[in-house]
Amino acid sequence: MSLIVAPDPGWPAQAQAEANRWRACGCSGLVQIHHIGSTSIPGLPAKPIIDLIPVFATEAAMDAARPNIEELGFEWLGEFGLPGRRYCRYDDPDTGKRLVQAHCYVDGSEEITRHIAFRDALRINAPLRASYAAVKGKCAALHPGDTHGYGDCKSDWVQKTEAQAMKALAEKETP
Repeated sequence: MSLIVAPDPGWPAQAQAEANRWRACGCSGLVQIHHIGSTSIPGLPAKPIIDLIPVFATEAAMDAARPNIEELGFEWLGEFGLPGRRYCRYDDPDTGKRLVQAHCYVDGSEEITRHIAFRDALRINAPLRASYAAVKGKCAALHPGDTHGYGDCKSDWVQKTEAQAMKALAEKETP
């Protein structure tokens, strides 16, 4: 079974519905929620998992939101290898299939900027998007069923593209 599937035009609506659940759960200090990852880029094949970045005003507010987030059915895994992040995942209770991953950060984190810059670069640049789709397809074929191998395979391409997107963003913001 392939790790990635054809683009689904329903992914943005699924992300919006999940963001609405978060907004309604009473998380004090929740500033905004971004849809990131391949499911946020129209026309791009992806693992069918919605990735979100919930942004909190402070680290204390982010950590205080844990019970509310767990009440939504998310598993709270803390930093999970990335300092400053709080990683939460939601699996279908019946099938165990991963549906949503939330990468929570404090407002102003460079990680938010990096993810948004990468997403936006792919959204506006069709040749770049096609190149990424080809890399994803190759890596999925080389590593069927192996999410870590798949991620490692495309890592260099992603890192180079993120660096270019961040550079373009910095140049755009320089007066």
